[in-house]
Amino acid sequence: MDETFDHIVIGGGAAGCVAAARLVEAGRRVLLLEAGHSHRHPLLDMPPGIFKMINGSKFMRYHRTTPQEHLGGRVHEISQGNVLGGGTSVNAQVYMRGRPSDYEEWDELLRGNNAGVRWDWQHVLPYFKGMEGNNRLRNDRHGSEGPLLVSDPGHIDDVSRWFVQAVQSLGVPYTHDFNGPTQTGVGFYQFMNRRGKRSSAAYAFIEPLLANPKLTLKLNASVHRILIEGERATAVVYIDASGRTHTARANADIIVSSGALVTPKLLMLSGIGPADHLASHGIACLVDLPGVGQNLIDHPEVPLIATANGPYGYFKEAVGWRMLRNGLQFKLFGTGPITSAGVEAGAFVNPSDPEAAPTIQAFCVPFVYLDRDVLGAVKSDFGITVTTVVVKPKSRGYVALRSADPDDMPLVSPHLLQHPDDMRQMIAGQRFFLEAFKTAPLAGKLNRIIAPDPAEQSDGALTQHCKRLVKTNYHPSGTCRMGPDGDRMAVLDATMRVRGVDNLRVADMSACPNINAGNTAAPAMMLGARCAQFIIDEKTASLPSERLSMQHGEHAA
Repeated sequence: MDETFDHIVIGGGAAGCVAAARLVEAGRRVLLLEAGHSHRHPLLDMPPGIFKMINGSKFMRYHRTTPQEHLGGRVHEISQGNVLGGGTSVNAQVYMRGRPSDYEEWDELLRGNNAGVRWDWQHVLPYFKGMEGNNRLRNDRHGSEGPLLVSDPGHIDDVSRWFVQAVQSLGVPYTHDFNGPTQTGVGFYQFMNRRGKRSSAAYAFIEPLLANPKLTLKLNASVHRILIEGERATAVVYIDASGRTHTARANADIIVSSGALVTPKLLMLSGIGPADHLASHGIACLVDLPGVGQNLIDHPEVPLIATANGPYGYFKEAVGWRMLRNGLQFKLFGTGPITSAGVEAGAFVNPSDPEAAPTIQAFCVPFVYLDRDVLGAVKSDFGITVTTVVVKPKSRGYVALRSADPDDMPLVSPHLLQHPDDMRQMIAGQRFFLEAFKTAPLAGKLNRIIAPDPAEQSDGALTQHCKRLVKTNYHPSGTCRMGPDGDRMAVLDATMRVRGVDNLRVADMSACPNINAGNTAAPAMMLGARCAQFIIDEKTASLPSERLSMQHGEHAA
């Protein structure tokens, strides 16, 4: 017999884990449904496992885009976590919040909402601090007591150090904290791990509650639709691991946290979305929300690749006796090269105006690397790969239904680099970091640049290079965005409620009005925490006290 819960959370990714945990801690009975697998696997815990995950794993779901006309008809992949913890269980673990101006922008875009809810930096910062257990930083921006363990890299490769020094030689200041007062700089990222073990949303928030009777966790549970009775979301239909169909009912809010590619699909299958599009698939439209699936934003990235003139970088650590030694060191002591996710160093720069906010984020990978759908003739080797990422892209894509069959993947068209300003910024970023390749001490360690072609670096040639190799930075966002009252394309109000439906909210990166500058795992967890807090505060009519209570740690996720 199917059960009734206080809340149902659909999707156990970064946001869903935090939302479910916060509600359970508040005494609610919560059903957490995750379509993917358990997060308990040695390869998932091991930081370099990301390179195995991306290039073929049951722990990832691989979305193939529609042919991208502006990229010459290219089809590329957007891989997403298919596991409890979502992206936080399979990603490179970089801890990044974005900059305060990102949230000032959200607040400005949401001005005029009837709830009077603020999304500026001072209102979101307490959620970040409440979650964070930083091993080095404790100040007005960082917490050290939270369950999400944030640490400096356990191992730094020489190639990463040379990259940081070369970029400093180009006039970029060194930073010890990309989440500090200014984002501009070059340095070493912090990561969501401790002593080499991943600190995912699953480990940080769900593991401590697995014995709590208020939490019911179902893995390999695929949700087919949300049931709407009248104007109220009341239940969820899902298929369990054995193929049986269940209907779980909720006394209060249902939260959809399936990510920016699947959340709009699930809403549309449930009759919530653009009326004409639903009708084309024979789905009765219960709530006409034209913004569902629109406004897809992702960070585009393009690699620069050079081979080394010696056995530098992590390629040497993955073969022969070194691999055995490193594995034993990691297993026994939690130290050594395997404690690194392989992207220790990075930078935020504005090549066009060094005094303005950064337009480009860079990741330094200390070996030759490309994802499986853009590999071509490039093979792993000694060297360096630097990916340049446009942090505030203007391009917008969409997610749509492929059919009314819940088992079908959605149609995804991200339109990466479609906007000319995005392409202009990407080319400027490529030129800047090509100069880093030619600058000491990095220059003395490199053999030859193999991408882009060093003989063809006109704007036209770099444009073609970018079109050929651009890919996702794994940050799809914005497809069910929040907006003020009167905004017809806004799917959610400022408290993350789906417009036109009671007891239904969205808590994942699809909710954001615009993408933040940097990695999105931490913002997704903040969204989950804040969504749960909205629900809790509505019951106690204490929304205005939200910030004060968070600052005192009473509601820290």
